[in-house]
Amino acid sequence: MRARRPRARSLARASSRPSEIRIGGYARLDHSRTRRVGIPEVILAEGKSAAHLAGILWGLQRRGHGALVSRPTLAQRRRLRRESRRGLRLRAIAGGRVFRLAGPLGVDRADAAVALVAAGTSDVPLAEEARAILVELGVRCVTAYDVGVAGLHRLLRALRVLERRSPAAYIVFAGREGALPTVVAGLVAAPVLGVPVSVGYGRGGRGEAALNAMLQSCAPIAVVNIDAAVPAALWAARVAHPRRGSPKRSSAARRN
Repeated sequence: MRARRPRARSLARASSRPSEIRIGGYARLDHSRTRRVGIPEVILAEGKSAAHLAGILWGLQRRGHGALVSRPTLAQRRRLRRESRRGLRLRAIAGGRVFRLAGPLGVDRADAAVALVAAGTSDVPLAEEARAILVELGVRCVTAYDVGVAGLHRLLRALRVLERRSPAAYIVFAGREGALPTVVAGLVAAPVLGVPVSVGYGRGGRGEAALNAMLQSCAPIAVVNIDAAVPAALWAARVAHPRRGSPKRSSAARRN
């Protein structure tokens, strides 16, 4: 019981402090998330108007905060580039799939690396989206792309190289039949997270077959939704930042 009390007090303190940044009556950003769980809130651009997205970022910049924006649309990217010419300190990364607002995110550099593995070249844009998020969160990344199960000799060669870097976790991207995460999980020492990619056509296309295959994996893997590169990156960041925000367990607790 003694080991749980510091965590309970930490949660109570977090809940009693102001945790929201309110902007324009249309946004409430979770400012305490980094302190609470070790990773910041990522702003999902999809579904927001370009004006609201720009307003959120201007509000954060005025308060001295940095931010990550995922999945901006073409119209939003155009608006953000106009705003950057007006002084909004933004840069596009991962081919424009992510935008970075300059300023602190409140995270420290991780001690471990994360490996990103892509089955085919068509899966690389999603892998790069995840890599961009991880790099901005201070996580070292190692990659192996176009190493799908259609050529196992390529995969085995790539995994030998990656394993020498002792990654804390693997994020494995695969479309089509989605077999790669299962194969990787049977060969490496670290946890594996599968990301189904909306590559493929016909019955089970657009990532559906890949998702079903990963959910039915006979190897112990975790799975996120189709094309969910950002949630995958945030999961891996928490694995690479071990025990962030949690108290040390007592020796008695460890024995129990």
